[in-house]
Order: sequence, then C-alpha cells, then structure tokens
Amino acid sequence: MIKEKITRHPLVAAVALAATLTTTITPALAAKDAGQGHDYRTFNSDGGIDYGNIGDSYKADLVMYLAGNQFMVMEELIKDFQKKNPDIKSIYVETIPPGQILKGQILKQGQINGKDTAQNPDLFASVNLGHLKKLKGAGTMNDYIIYTHNKLELMVAKGNPKKIKGPKDLGRDDLVQSHPNPLTEGIFKFYGAQMLKDLGLYEKVTGNAECKGCWAVKDKTWFTQRHHRETPYRIENGQADVGIVWATEIKHAQAEGRPIDGVAIPAPYNMGDKVGYALGALKTGRNPYNAMRYMAYLSTDEAQNIYASYGFGKATAKDLVMKPIPGSAKKK
Repeated sequence: MIKEKITRHPLVAAVALAATLTTTITPALAAKDAGQGHDYRTFNSDGGIDYGNIGDSYKADLVMYLAGNQFMVMEELIKDFQKKNPDIKSIYVETIPPGQILKGQILKQGQINGKDTAQNPDLFASVNLGHLKKLKGAGTMNDYIIYTHNKLELMVAKGNPKKIKGPKDLGRDDLVQSHPNPLTEGIFKFYGAQMLKDLGLYEKVTGNAECKGCWAVKDKTWFTQRHHRETPYRIENGQADVGIVWATEIKHAQAEGRPIDGVAIPAPYNMGDKVGYALGALKTGRNPYNAMRYMAYLSTDEAQNIYASYGFGKATAKDLVMKPIPGSAKKK
C-alpha cells in the first residue's frame, strides 16, 4: 500500500522516469568546542542517533549529503520522515559545505576523520545550482527540486555592543569580522562576496584574499574553515564582532540560548531572491526508491512547516516540481 501511494506522487514519478580523491576534510576548531562532530549523523528508526559513523555512508537505507547550514533542522525532519516511513531503518546525513562534498567526496574519493566516505550518496543538496550542473556534466544527475529558501544576516554578540546597523558598517575600521571562506563555502562564494561587491566593500573587507582558516586581512577579517559553527563560536569567545551568516543560524543560536543577536540585511543585499536549496538524486545511489520517497516528503505541509519553524522560507509549488538541471558544467 505504501509503495503504491508513493509511486502515484507526481514528484516521485518524475524521479523514476529520470533515473534508469584523495581529499581529507578536517575541522579548524576542536569538534567539542565548535560542535562539528554532529555534522555526520545516522538516524535510526528507534529514535537513536549515532555520531561520526562514517562507514554508514556505505550501508544506510538512505544516504544524504546536504548543504551544511540546515544542520539544525535535520533531527526533527528525519524523525518525522521515519515515523511516516518506518521501514527505512537507518538514514545517514552529512551537513557540511556542499562545495567540499562535491569536490572532495563525490567527484573524488574522500576521507572524513581518516575514513573513506561513499562517493554515491542517494541525494545531494546545495545552495548553488552550479554544483548540480557539474553532476549532470558527469552523467550522475538529471533533475532537481528547490525545497526551501534562506537569506543573509549579520551575526553579532548579544546586545549588539558595537552598534552595527547594517551591512554598510562592514566598512568600519573598528570591527573584527568572521566570514565564511570564498573557496569552499557557497554562502560567501556565491552570495556574501556579491553583497560586498554591490556595497563597494569587497576589497576592503577581504583584501582580495582566497584562503580558509586564515586572516584575509590581518587582525581584521578572518575566513573560517567551515563557518556554520565557527562564526558564533568566535563571536562568543570575543574573537570577532560580526559575521555574515544565514538568517536561520541566528535563530538557531538564540533558540539554544547562546549570547548572539542578529542585524537584518535589507533586500536586495540579503540575496533572499536568489537563495534556493537545490536537491537531486544521484543515479549511482544505492537506494533510489527511498530517495524518491524523501523528495516526495519534502513537498508535504509537514516538511515545509518544519523548515519554516527554523526560519527558512517555504518552497512554492513551482519550486517543488521536478525539473531538468539546466545546461551542464565541466568537472573541475
């Protein structure tokens, strides 16, 4: 009965028709302090969660490599999905920058904490459609959906002690800044950098540096190794005054009771009209049927409401229609 219901879903039908390195990733900060040990999780149908079992990427009933800034949503989302699909006993979810995933784990054999990780997740998601175009060019993905939205915001210490009013203040000389790096983090490479360029501040803020885990401008602008946990950590510990993050990260930090506040970035600088999370199924994945079921689930009110409760923007009906990945991109 479940299978019959799923195969009737138009999104699943579209997926069904379409489907027929040595790179080592290391955290810049101690996992205990920055919380990065939680970026690799196996969700079990009994409600248990295993952390850091990289080998599960080869054997779980559903394997997903997802843009890291949705890490806070996954526990509630996956538990609801498994409640509705109890036969899917284990789901391995990785939430790190999608550029690192694509280049270091899918297009090449990669390692996490010294352990090989599977190159064939069932699903891959990014905030940059260009990443999916590269998989299309490699012959491993055909179609995608947009399933949620986000926008940029400035993260500051609680009470905003530096009285930062908006993104133009990033040109001030009295601020120490912490931003995602431009090499592997899509939030900055595709969105934050463009905002700074539109404001005429890119060179001053970044010094045109291209590095990660480094001072882009000495003692003024730090580029993180993997930002979605590092910037709040740096602000909390007095190492930074402000950082470009996703709006959802501020809401999550506040929900945890962390001493963090946000400063809104007005449109169009917040890139809210451009940021869509694109998800597609890999043709090489081991669990195509379960991947279809998850994609169908994302179009439900329950899934969309969970994302919205964490500050994400809901996807439209048009967003959720399966569509061909446009064009292609060469592997790099």
